[in-house]
Amino acid sequence: MEVGLMQRQWVDYTKSLFLEDFLDSQFIELQKLQDEGNPDFIVEVVSLFFEDSERLLNDLTAAFDQPDVDFQKVDGHVHQLKGSSSSIGAQRVKNVCIAMRSFCEEQNIDGWSNKLWLLAGQFLRQN
Repeated sequence: MEVGLMQRQWVDYTKSLFLEDFLDSQFIELQKLQDEGNPDFIVEVVSLFFEDSERLLNDLTAAFDQPDVDFQKVDGHVHQLKGSSSSIGAQRVKNVCIAMRSFCEEQNIDGWSNKLWLLAGQFLRQN
């Protein structure tokens, strides 16, 4: 495939993620850090984010499956995911995490469960 075409597709795809509010301005700041010396910077950062997020989602699911949910532990996992998503500009993920933290404070299992499925859906859509 022609490099120019791939670059246009990348630009179009990135624009669509902004238009759909998946990404925010933090992602633009990350793009500024990519240069000729590190041409794969964005790919590496986003890949690490998805790897870390998969681990955190698994931890969240396991914590939620316990007979007595430890909301402090759950909140810690959500806090980590919120920080990671904020640092790369994953706006929708960050917003779901904010709502999940509220449900943790209230110890609202039903609300939290619904947000966990919404969060998982955000990752499936982004991948």
